[in-house]
Amino acid sequence: MLREIVLISIILAFGVFNAVSQEIGRRFFQAFDEIKEMLEDSKPLSVKRAAFLLEWAYLDGRLSYENYCHGIDTTVIAINKFINANNLSNFRTGGNFALFEYFSRPYSMNNYQPFTYDFEDFAGSKDFTKLFVTKVMHTHMGQCRSLPMYYKILAEELHTEAYITFAPQHIFIRHRDEQDSGKWVNVELTTQSLSREIFYIEKFGITDDAIRGKLYMYPLSNKETVAYILTELAYGYYRKYGKWDYFVMQCAELSLLYYPYNLHAFLYEGNVINENIIKHLQANNFQKDSIFIRLDNQWLKNNEKLRELGWRKMTDKTYEALLKETELEKKSHENNLEN
Repeated sequence: MLREIVLISIILAFGVFNAVSQEIGRRFFQAFDEIKEMLEDSKPLSVKRAAFLLEWAYLDGRLSYENYCHGIDTTVIAINKFINANNLSNFRTGGNFALFEYFSRPYSMNNYQPFTYDFEDFAGSKDFTKLFVTKVMHTHMGQCRSLPMYYKILAEELHTEAYITFAPQHIFIRHRDEQDSGKWVNVELTTQSLSREIFYIEKFGITDDAIRGKLYMYPLSNKETVAYILTELAYGYYRKYGKWDYFVMQCAELSLLYYPYNLHAFLYEGNVINENIIKHLQANNFQKDSIFIRLDNQWLKNNEKLRELGWRKMTDKTYEALLKETELEKKSHENNLEN
């Protein structure tokens, strides 16, 4: 209720600036409504369906759910054959082993084409569809968003434990070990390896506060994963229409009801508030009136919440190191292709 009051106060303060009409962006609104129904338990919760809705909305409905499901179902049948042939169903993590093999080594279940990192526009800065699950399904090439999300979808269909987990500007998979001893196995699909927790903490400069605040190294439940996908829907909307408006705020607010540690939701809220501060000042001859003060206070509260959760902007040094490492991986990949 408190978050609803905050949202209403923001809307009353600055209205809806340059919002895309529901007719133009209707598929995004339809996707929002269906994901909302999932989160409210009036429709079955499905990571597979939620991930599809993002891509379907961005592509103006030019995506077949039947074909999407057929590709996933066919893959699940092939992986189950691998599980049965290798007696993996007797092991708690048998499905995880099969999935790791599916992604990392050539087998008939992946048409002898293991998955590789796509170094071209790996952040989807030029082409948002580079981040899509359907893209990685068709090409067997992806990056740190599409690879773990596809793994998660397959795990959901196989009834195998897998959790989407975040590091700064990065996503990976976690699941519990075979003995269910409380230890986590970290599946790093970008390098096709099983990584120790200290690897993420040191490589990405993750603080204790950020771990305690559940921003990073926190395994998302299925409902939290669907709530996170809602913020991906908001970002897809921004990428398509170039607007930080009420739709983005609506997605962020609903997401936070079910996933209160969602860094992306807080950041997108901040972007919407900041955008509307600028537009209000421009429309009001840059006079700092009561509406500006109310908006500014909302922005400060948003920023304070991020600090409380332990968020810090990635340092230039850490980011530079990651870029250099990515470039080295790219050169190594190109050399392997030439040899």
